Parts: sequence; structure tokens; C-alpha cells
Amino acid sequence: MNKLLVIVFVAMLFSCNNTAQVNPKQQDIMNAEPIEVAIQNGKAKAYFASGCFWCVEAVYESVIGVEESISGYAGGHTANPTYESSNTGRTGHAEAVEVIYDPKVVSFETLLDVYFASQNPAQVNGQGPDNGSQYRSIIFYQNAEQKAIISKKIAALEKQLDIKVAAEVYPFQKFWNAEDYHQNYERLNPDNPYIQNVSIPRLNNFKRKMPEILKANH
Repeated sequence: MNKLLVIVFVAMLFSCNNTAQVNPKQQDIMNAEPIEVAIQNGKAKAYFASGCFWCVEAVYESVIGVEESISGYAGGHTANPTYESSNTGRTGHAEAVEVIYDPKVVSFETLLDVYFASQNPAQVNGQGPDNGSQYRSIIFYQNAEQKAIISKKIAALEKQLDIKVAAEVYPFQKFWNAEDYHQNYERLNPDNPYIQNVSIPRLNNFKRKMPEILKANH
């Protein structure tokens, strides 16, 4: 009888812990209808999260057709996230980038190829030394066509590499700009130890994989 009570207690505890991990507001974000960002002045926007936004911003800004990449926060259930609040892991947000690009020069599909070529697609909740839900990989879609492209890419990558792709797929809702000092961080702080040891090697690794789409080669 005592053994039975222990089993029941453990089962209840496990169930409670699982329930606690799912924030209803976060679930609403994941299940929401995507918001499509209109093309303005011939430029479209795409949103990705993949570890530290300093690294991801630099990767996308090296790509032909990308006008700018902005560091920020997305995927969470709180308003006005900050670097400090997102780092607690309680806001649901991940460090993300807003990629402003010319769809006549570079497609969303190619930006997705850049995404996977610039990360370890199997790493859960982080990239490299950066770990935690705020560093998790998320691909944001704005319409059914983008969602289909993402699903196809993930399926092909999982088959090719025999892995489970860690990136979550979210309907885009809102992007919050990060603080000013985070913008263009790699370019403005080339001697920072993190930039030297993590960000630049990650960028160079990507460049070796996709040299044909680099601004420097056009």
C-alpha cells in the first residue's frame, strides 16, 4: 500500500510539474494566427531566433539582399521585454532578429537556408555556450506559404543529417527592439572577448558554407 501511495504521489508531482511548465499565455502565442508584415518600399521583413542576437545579426547583415538586421526579442507573452527580463526565462521571449530584405534579391527560402547554415540545428535551448530558453531557436512564419517552406526545410534537414531539428516554429506576433547598445554589437565591439571567441568564428563558419550569397563576393 505504501509503495502504491509513493507511485501515485510521484505521478501527481510529475503531472503538476508538466502543467507548471506550460504558461497558458505562451500557449496562446504558439496557437495564434500569424501576423503578416506588409512590404514597404520594396522591403520585406523576416524574424528568426538562434542563440545570441549579436551573432545572428552579423550573419544576416553579411547576406546580399539584406538591408539591415535588428536585434530584439520575440516569441514571448509579456509586453516590453528587456535584456534583463528576457534573461530570467520567464517572459517566454527569445533573443531574435528582424531581417529587412529585398525579396527580389534574396528569398525567404534562402534566408531560411542561412538560418540553418549558421547554427547547430540540433542544439536545444541555445547555441554554442549560450544556454537557456531565451537563446532557443525559433523560426517565425507570417503566412501559410512560409509555414509550408519551413516544414519542408526541417523535414529535409532531419532526413539528411539524421537529427531532430530543435528550432520551434511560431506564428509571428510582434518583435520588440532590443536596447540601443545591442545593435550592431559585433561591428562596434570587435575586440570584445565574446565577439572574438564566439561570434566571429560563428560568422566565419557560415561564410565558408554559403560564400555565393555574401555581399563581400558581389
